[in-house]
Amino acid sequence: MGAAPPICDFGWKAIDARLTSTEGRAHSIFDCAGPNGLVVAFICNHCPYVKAVIDRMVRDARDLEALGIGFVAINANDAAAYPEDSFAAMKAFAAAHAFPFPYLHDEDQSVARAYDAVCTPDFFGFNRDLELQYRGRLDASRAAPAEGDVPRELFEAMRSVAETGEGPREQIPSMGCSIKWKDAA
Repeated sequence: MGAAPPICDFGWKAIDARLTSTEGRAHSIFDCAGPNGLVVAFICNHCPYVKAVIDRMVRDARDLEALGIGFVAINANDAAAYPEDSFAAMKAFAAAHAFPFPYLHDEDQSVARAYDAVCTPDFFGFNRDLELQYRGRLDASRAAPAEGDVPRELFEAMRSVAETGEGPREQIPSMGCSIKWKDAA
């Protein structure tokens, strides 16, 4: 069953953290921002919703870079319960899809909790002041790729953010698998 995040909380400020990337380096989330903004995407390796959009997500991240929008992906899933989301599997997934952005491991899930991430994929689009302007979907894909030439909703929203500092007021939430939280023992 799919999960959907809440509507965009316009102006909510991004939260910084240092996490390890699949290249083995620590990255600050804020250091991934471009001069016109930042997309923070919560994804994982095994989710059919992520698999349905991953190649278009990589394309959009490359295209957004040209507009001055940075991009970072974060995996917070419990790898003990979901071995397909292990750090080693993250490395393979990033390489297989030629990620042009850091893929960070949120092993203790503190960043996902701070962002109130709900599902994979869950997209947060920030302006140059790191104020939230988009909390929507990549496009109309669900657990299978959308047919035909679907509108690039995340890309177009972030193009607006790059040009005006503001995202569209009408947004359709992303849908995906719920974040796999560790037991709170």
